[in-house]
Amino acid sequence: MDVINRDRCEPFVTKDGSIIRELLAHRNSSIRNQSLAEATVPVGVVTELHHHPKTEEIYYILSGTGKMEIDGELREIGPGDAIAIGPGKWHRIRNDGSKDLVFLCCCAPGYEHTDTVLAG
Repeated sequence: MDVINRDRCEPFVTKDGSIIRELLAHRNSSIRNQSLAEATVPVGVVTELHHHPKTEEIYYILSGTGKMEIDGELREIGPGDAIAIGPGKWHRIRNDGSKDLVFLCCCAPGYEHTDTVLAG
C-alpha cells in the first residue's frame, strides 16, 4: 500500500514554471500509468505556454483564482473548477488573484519533463 503525505514531497519547478509536489507517480509509488501532483502558481505569475504531445491532464482548483488558457480560449477559474486539457493542447494558467493558486494535476501517462514542449 502506498500512502504518501504531501508534506514529505519535495517541491520542484516544472519546465512551464509551476511549483509541483509530485504526490503519486512511478518515481515514488506503484503507480505506472498516471501521476497526481499538487501545483502552486504564486500571485502574479503565469506559466509558460506549452503542450504535452502524449499526456492528457486534469486540473482541479483547490484555492485561489486566475485564468486558464487552452488553445487561445481564456476562462476565469477558481475553487471547485475541474479543467480538461487534451494531449497537444497549448495551455497556460495565470494567477491574477490575491493568494497562491493551488490545484491538483492528474496526468496520464504520468508527468515527464520530456513530454513538455514550450511555445517559445
